[in-house]
Amino acid sequence: MTKIAIIVGSIRKDSSNLKLAKALEKLGAGRFSAIHVRIDDLPLFNQDLEGNVPASVTRLKSEIEGADGVLFVTPEYNRSIPGVLKNAIDWASRPYGKNSFAGKAGAICGTSPGAIGTAVAQSHLRSVTAGFLDMAMMGQPELYLTFKEGLIDSDGNVSNPDTAKFLTGFVDRFLNHVGGAAKAKAA
Repeated sequence: MTKIAIIVGSIRKDSSNLKLAKALEKLGAGRFSAIHVRIDDLPLFNQDLEGNVPASVTRLKSEIEGADGVLFVTPEYNRSIPGVLKNAIDWASRPYGKNSFAGKAGAICGTSPGAIGTAVAQSHLRSVTAGFLDMAMMGQPELYLTFKEGLIDSDGNVSNPDTAKFLTGFVDRFLNHVGGAAKAKAA
């Protein structure tokens, strides 16, 4: 079964992006297994620590390396990605030559109460993932979800059938993307 590392860029307990991640996992049940990669326990990136890597960083890198694909689910903070997400990316891509993301298939999505969802944050994250991290990023469909109270509950249940259909289509395309990247890598 395809294994997906899900990295949620918000560490808030009632995060709408965590709810979105759970909804995507639920809509893809039976087609992939998910590991929710913890990022709230990572120290701030400091190259001085690379000689004695903290256990939380070792776990982060291992979980990403063990996955077939990576799904980033991010909020938008001040028109960019949250610092906690950037910190996790910095740790997982280091030290030089040991980038845990390299060659992985990936996708980005996010939700916010604003009308443009997380479009600007996703644009910043795309430039990091496709450019520097050497990931095969899915281009379409893009998922900028305007979050309204009750749209997705804390268990990942989606109340609007049209939204559930759209999210299912996103999951389908992402899993096809991950499968295609795996075939290309094996060839």
